Amino acid sequence: MSDQSLAAPTAPAETGASRPLRVGAVSISDRASRGDYVDAGIPAIHDWLDSALSSPWQLETRLIADDRAAIEAALIELVDVARCDLVITTGGTGPSRRDVTPEATLAIATREMPGFGEQMRQISLQFVPTAILSRQVGALRELADHAALIINLPGQPKAIRQTLEGLQARDGKAAVPGIFAAIPYCLDLIGGPYIETRDEVCAAFRPKSARR
Repeated sequence: MSDQSLAAPTAPAETGASRPLRVGAVSISDRASRGDYVDAGIPAIHDWLDSALSSPWQLETRLIADDRAAIEAALIELVDVARCDLVITTGGTGPSRRDVTPEATLAIATREMPGFGEQMRQISLQFVPTAILSRQVGALRELADHAALIINLPGQPKAIRQTLEGLQARDGKAAVPGIFAAIPYCLDLIGGPYIETRDEVCAAFRPKSARR
């Protein structure tokens, strides 16, 4: 595994639920991990989170090959050791034999969150019919004292943004909601930090009883 360093907002000292969000970003690509080209997945995740989050956050990154054992090890390390609350992967979700990200994710997960995969494909189907070939999943990894949400994103930077942010109609309202709108409340429910977003990028949805 190789790490990439990307600057994230400086976080204050941790104080319970108000601590910074810890995000793990994993780009999975044989060629990028070999240095054949510069990875674009992790920068795309970083830049979108930087534009969308208004509360403090920190980023841990990994660039690895399409190898199931390596993917599983990276996900476990990010949740169990680095204590990430949210882990976002990019790449390796198609039907080719080297695409094993969903299998690795579900192998180390405790529960699947099928709504994430369903919505990601719904967004992508607005653009390409081959979105039905995507096998992206969302899942939880739960320890005795910590839990994390893991989601598999597409590999292209534009598709990463569209999947997280959703699609807007001409009137500026959400035509197809992005998946990130549901993530802050999901993190609330699994014991993660309370995070807030910039509404002009992605309006987080919470029931009124859960809002601060």
